[in-house]
Amino acid sequence: MALTKEDLLAEARNSVNPVSCDDAETLLSGGAVVLDVREPAEFELGHLPGAVNVPRGVLEFRVGDHPALTNPEAEILLYCKNGGRSTLAAHTLKQMGFDHVKMLTGGFDGWSGAVHKVEVDPSVYQ
Repeated sequence: MALTKEDLLAEARNSVNPVSCDDAETLLSGGAVVLDVREPAEFELGHLPGAVNVPRGVLEFRVGDHPALTNPEAEILLYCKNGGRSTLAAHTLKQMGFDHVKMLTGGFDGWSGAVHKVEVDPSVYQ
């Protein structure tokens, strides 16, 4: 029987370490790698401070290649819009040997809806 997206997400959730916005703030101040797995257009409209953009669709191809994904011992905080893509991305990174991966609960929507700093690409007209 073929797996559904719900099946894949349920399997991935079992290996993911979710963190709240407050815990994410602590990770940010501690120097964690902040990885935004949304598409570039989403990233340009706003992202967590210091985040780097590696879209979910190319994540596996960038491991070992992108500066943010060369150290499997690095503390990594992942997020997307609301948690689906980052759940799958965290699961994938764990399968690829990254043991210190955490996922922002609620994604960017949860972060930007709370009182947390958001950076916007200066080239984006507001």
